[in-house]
Amino acid sequence: MEDEITEILKKYRNVAVVGLSDKPERDSYRVASYLHTHGYNIIPVNPSFSMWNGIRAYPDLKSIPDNQKVEIVDIFRKSEAVPEIVRESIPLKPEVVWMQEGVVSEEGRRIAEGAGIRVVMDRCIMKEHSKRSGK
Repeated sequence: MEDEITEILKKYRNVAVVGLSDKPERDSYRVASYLHTHGYNIIPVNPSFSMWNGIRAYPDLKSIPDNQKVEIVDIFRKSEAVPEIVRESIPLKPEVVWMQEGVVSEEGRRIAEGAGIRVVMDRCIMKEHSKRSGK
């Protein structure tokens, strides 16, 4: 799994952050800001706002236009919401569904893997990147 995470973080740069907050004290905000600072393209997904740090936000994954490549779907939502988020992500053809620390859904994993999507579960993408980059 460690080698797979390293590969994912090096290869994929377009991250849809589902449940991204516009509040700087929230984990989702800090993680997305960190990724953005480290060269990742953040695609904010939250129905509560239309812009995040000058980047267009979408109310849900279905609203992301076809020409916007989504490689990683990073989930900051309750575990119970994951299966539906994964189903909604399938038409976008992401390479990876990433469930943040504390987000665990075996059903979501099965749905994603059944659609040929790699899964990282219960890990913080920022911590994993930082661990590998020394930043």
